[in-house]
Amino acid sequence: MAKIIKHIVKLGLPFALGLSILWWMYRDADWTRLFYTVRTMHWEWMAFSMAFGVVPQVLRALRWRMTLAPLGERPRRRTCVDAIFLSYTASLVVPRVGEVTRCGTLRQYDGTSFPRALGTVVTERAVDSVVLLLFTGVAFLIQLPMLSRFLQQTGTDLGSLFSRFTSTGYVVTAVCLLAAGIAAAALLSRLSAFSRAKGVFLNLWAGIVSLRSVHSVPLYIAYSVGIWLSYYLHFYLTFFCFDFTSHLNPGMALAVFCVGSFAVLVPTPNGAGPWHFAVKTMLVLYGVAGSLAADFALVVHTLQTMLIVVLGVYALIDLLFIRRLRPDTTDGTAPSYT
Repeated sequence: MAKIIKHIVKLGLPFALGLSILWWMYRDADWTRLFYTVRTMHWEWMAFSMAFGVVPQVLRALRWRMTLAPLGERPRRRTCVDAIFLSYTASLVVPRVGEVTRCGTLRQYDGTSFPRALGTVVTERAVDSVVLLLFTGVAFLIQLPMLSRFLQQTGTDLGSLFSRFTSTGYVVTAVCLLAAGIAAAALLSRLSAFSRAKGVFLNLWAGIVSLRSVHSVPLYIAYSVGIWLSYYLHFYLTFFCFDFTSHLNPGMALAVFCVGSFAVLVPTPNGAGPWHFAVKTMLVLYGVAGSLAADFALVVHTLQTMLIVVLGVYALIDLLFIRRLRPDTTDGTAPSYT
């Protein structure tokens, strides 16, 4: 019984946190204005943006396949792409379960070693963190003088700007940071417990260090940068959907994108709640009215989440037509499929 309660709490807390933040942000929302915003938005830009929501997932699949090759694991491209699509959708239900889902998919359909695949995912997360930090550094260098000029031209100081946020807003920020810290600690604890099995740890470690043996490091770097550049374009192009954000320049969009990316680290479904709060806060900082900034966050996040669901459903259907690896294929020969 205690285990069941523990699992319920573990699954329910991320949803409760996300819903609480969303409720607080939109408790006084003018839904008539929001519906008008949706009706009058430039949908052609949103469609263009959606293309860049698919590209990074495909690039992620190709990059993942590169890191598996030095380990003797050669899953099919199609399976890797489906596994990535499915992993994002699974994380909408249970935050952070996507890593396990995609490794399990390759194990089920292409016979890929689960621990080795998980090891490459750990490496991938480290590389993604480095790339995101580089993007953040560029955004900081670009936006520091721009933000200073903006404040001078408008006669606004940071003290009066941040006074526009209520005390509840600061509480939300603190809760999000605490939740991210707890999630990181739980992940480290899980990995520590997981590595107690010597054989599993060796396979996990092999996956982590596989990056050293990829056949083309420049291509791997190109994939990594391309993934995050596509994520950025997926977000930035949505600015042109609305008249109240279309004037914001690429540097401003990069700053909002980076802050939103860090907010997603808080364990809620697709960052719901913390991402909305972070994006709204940054847009307000750039002069967008708070109500319109909140509308932007809600519309963009909802549509991008719908894309993730659509891709996940596609992956589930496509996997039905993929021949599975025969269970009796256990040697090092090329896999046979049924």
